[in-house]
Amino acid sequence: MILQSTVLLPILAFWPMLGALIGYCIGRRSKIARDRFAQSVMALELVILLNCAFFLVGRGFKLVYSMPSLLGGLSFEADGFRILYSCIAGFMWLMTTLFSEEYLGHYRNRNRYYLFTLLTCGATVGVFLSADLITTFIFFEIMSFTSYVMVIHDENPFAMRAGQTYLAVAVLGGMVMLMGLFLLYTLTGTLVISRLPEACAALSAEKRPTLYLAGTLMLFGFGAKAGMYPLHIWLPKAHPVAPAPASALLSGILTKAGIFGVLVLSCIIFLHDKNWGIAVLSLGVLTMFTGAVIALFSVNLKRTLACSSVSQIGFILVGIGMQCLLGEENALAVWGTELHMLNHSLIKLVLFMAAGAIYMNIHKLDLNDIRGFGRGKPLLTAIFLSGTLTITGIPLFSGYISKTLLHESIVEYMELLEEAGRGIAVMKGVEWIFLFSGGLTVAYMTKLFVCIFLEKNADPALQAKYESLNGHYMSLRSVFALGIPALILPVMGCFPPVFMQRIAEFGQSFLHGEAPAHAVHWFSLTNLKGAAISIAIGAAVYFGFIRTLLLKKDHGGVLHYVNLRPSKLDMENAIYRPLCALLAKVSVAFGRALDITGDVILPKASVFLALLFSHTASSLPDWIVTGLRKTVLRKIPIPPENPEDHAPADLAVDINIPKEMDDVLNDFSYGLILFGIGLVVVIVYLVFHSR
Repeated sequence: MILQSTVLLPILAFWPMLGALIGYCIGRRSKIARDRFAQSVMALELVILLNCAFFLVGRGFKLVYSMPSLLGGLSFEADGFRILYSCIAGFMWLMTTLFSEEYLGHYRNRNRYYLFTLLTCGATVGVFLSADLITTFIFFEIMSFTSYVMVIHDENPFAMRAGQTYLAVAVLGGMVMLMGLFLLYTLTGTLVISRLPEACAALSAEKRPTLYLAGTLMLFGFGAKAGMYPLHIWLPKAHPVAPAPASALLSGILTKAGIFGVLVLSCIIFLHDKNWGIAVLSLGVLTMFTGAVIALFSVNLKRTLACSSVSQIGFILVGIGMQCLLGEENALAVWGTELHMLNHSLIKLVLFMAAGAIYMNIHKLDLNDIRGFGRGKPLLTAIFLSGTLTITGIPLFSGYISKTLLHESIVEYMELLEEAGRGIAVMKGVEWIFLFSGGLTVAYMTKLFVCIFLEKNADPALQAKYESLNGHYMSLRSVFALGIPALILPVMGCFPPVFMQRIAEFGQSFLHGEAPAHAVHWFSLTNLKGAAISIAIGAAVYFGFIRTLLLKKDHGGVLHYVNLRPSKLDMENAIYRPLCALLAKVSVAFGRALDITGDVILPKASVFLALLFSHTASSLPDWIVTGLRKTVLRKIPIPPENPEDHAPADLAVDINIPKEMDDVLNDFSYGLILFGIGLVVVIVYLVFHSR
């Protein structure tokens, strides 16, 4: 493989960040000039990325570049997979930036939005192009903090609440990941991704458990950003409250930054490790099924799409787990994982921007309110239908290709087990959960499409208002931003050897995958059978459950969608926040006990530093936010005309916290406490490790 040192790689990461600062200055004088400049920044970014992909990486060059003097040393590398996903990131940011001009037309603080969304773009590209895990970690943390501002853009109570959850999960995940990096470096002496396979394979059996511990800690951090169960709690909260273009990015590309880390763990550090594969597969099955069930109950458009993202991340994790289990025969799993990542990014780009087109016209997301909005709007119908048919795995759409490959990898592994004389009952269960989760996807996406585009609103006046918007609900720029990705999905699905297969081959080397031993028959009866089973399950769930139990008649005999999801299933309020409050009390009591008894469990200086960090971390963010709110984070008043616009039925439970927990949970000091706990853990580790 030819190595080519090029300064283009850091430019790709830092150009959007520089553009963010320049655009902010331009925006203080001209909003239109700022919008055009942001679009130009992303257009140039995409052009450079595509040139790198076609003319350098596509010709066998592996691009590398190191900056030893910056932030302690940053290293970049671009192979097929890295440059492929950087291109996807550039494409998604360009499309959302085009759409944002119209969507944010009546918002305040647009300058702040463009500033932080372009900063997030640079950080995300930096993650994908990182050559070592320290570079990955630095850009990963930058991405987490800049994207937080995208989540809380509306600054209403629900957005601020979701922002707390998002930042708390991100910070705690980052601290735990950092501890895993410490352990990994201690074991291997390197964090350079290309050197890790050899270094990890050379470890003795005695050190293997420590490697698993390091991997588990890193999986916690990466999985938190990816939306992996049980760390998925931020997705259903952040996506509904963020602006639609930000939701598309959070779901479609920022989660893939987490998946990138999981791939490094599974395809490089634990290459062909069956124990690791079983763990990732188990988490993938839980994530896949749980997300689908939550989405089924949701009556909020963007929340349904967010829960759907959790489920689709589960499908990707299943593919990653199958790569480890299949070992050197992992070709189908590698292709399926890579292509489903691509599909999910484009699907959520289409669906969240389509949801944004609805919201920017009527400022509603509840299914009962937006019911019938799409009637008489053929263009929006076609765009949403493209995303729907792709995510449900309908043949001739690209989602069918990736889901078929993932399903076939499960079947292939069962065949290998049978040849070895081992039982397949567990894997048979995994297969049926896979197919059933696909069926649930069909059911809840059918619910959305029928509600928005086929049914009429229960209020005739609202229906007349929606129909009066026909032909006047999107600008040509927005049509372009939605239409192009929506068109890509069926084109790729109709010609898989031309597009899907070549894309899979382009990025397979990073995942240590090889071409399949035999030709893939994309539309064979066996493959179509798997899709047919999921479609049949979806039809049964839609007519037997959604139409009978989730649609109820009111006193006037009108059918309404109802939310039957028990509030106790909210893991954040039921488990994490009470646990966080308990840990905070225990840590304070523990510190006081040490002070009273004088027990030398840890050096006194370490205890003092730990408590100092915890106290500072629980106070400093509030001081920072107070200052920011008086400057760049000026609070936006909540429009009084319709509180329901800001309090979807699915989200209302989020602010019902017991009064006795107010001191811990009702301000920004929730993310703070987790930050303090994370720092304490790191300090304790360093104290013990230094002995």
